[in-house]
Amino acid sequence: MNRSSDQILCLGLDTSAYTTSLALVDQDENLIYERRIALQVKEGELGLRQSEAVFAHIRNMPLLWSECRAEFQPEIIKAISVSDRPRPREQSYMPVFKVGEAFGLFLAQTIGLAYFNSSHQEGHIMAGLWSAAADNGLYLVLQISGGTTEIVAAEEQIPGSLRIKLVGGTADLNAGQFIDRIGRKMKLPFPAGPHLEKLALSAGLDLPTLPLAVKGAMISFSGPASEAERLLERGCRLENLARAVETCIADSLNAMVASAWKEDNNYAGLLVVGGVSANVFIRNRISIFFKGKKVYFAGPQYGGDNAVGQAITACRRLKQK
Repeated sequence: MNRSSDQILCLGLDTSAYTTSLALVDQDENLIYERRIALQVKEGELGLRQSEAVFAHIRNMPLLWSECRAEFQPEIIKAISVSDRPRPREQSYMPVFKVGEAFGLFLAQTIGLAYFNSSHQEGHIMAGLWSAAADNGLYLVLQISGGTTEIVAAEEQIPGSLRIKLVGGTADLNAGQFIDRIGRKMKLPFPAGPHLEKLALSAGLDLPTLPLAVKGAMISFSGPASEAERLLERGCRLENLARAVETCIADSLNAMVASAWKEDNNYAGLLVVGGVSANVFIRNRISIFFKGKKVYFAGPQYGGDNAVGQAITACRRLKQK
């Protein structure tokens, strides 16, 4: 059924390494519609080649738009924002994001939409700020996923536009890569995060300890990952190792963020986004460590890759025109 309404809707698109996403919000930033298609990864693989992901997005995007059009008249959509690069930095580039950019430009030019571009990282932060109902201010943002483990300082100085400064990050593996690397050794499906989290719920009390490799606001997971693999080869119980991995990640992140926060105490709070932020144990351990400080988490359904942050960006930037 094609809906007719006096509402003004704003569209967001995101074509990341593992998900094709589309979202609509109204002028009051209420989420009206959202759809995602996870890209399929072959059993035993740790991801997709960019060419494979690009092909999947080219196939998925018309399907998402067709479903959206079946419910909403295109005439009530007034603006669109797309993720056209991984981060808001010079020479930040991944082919997958060019699919969303091309499709977004086509829609904008065909049906007369105001067109805005942003980055995948900015979309994560906008979705996090929106879903956590965080007040305006300068935030220390921890982004933890398969593709990124970074701390940035972020502030929405103009509605819909973020000022971002890199503060810290990983020297090698991202948190999600650490989980997936061990998950593959455990023969867990990809992505391994939800399966490792479920395993850890049955962990016993005699847990192994993985080393932390944190220097200031920089972190390394390659050493802990290698030690986890050695423990697995020695017959460590899977459930206990899963909890040890979660603990190592959480404690490493806490140490990294604490160092960054010590350097500058003028932040309005800590915002945690990214797919790994949905892990309940890691969320709770971060919350306990920073008890007494303002800590915000993206809603679990908005922590991972999604287009909601882009839709919010389109809505806010349209109002500034």
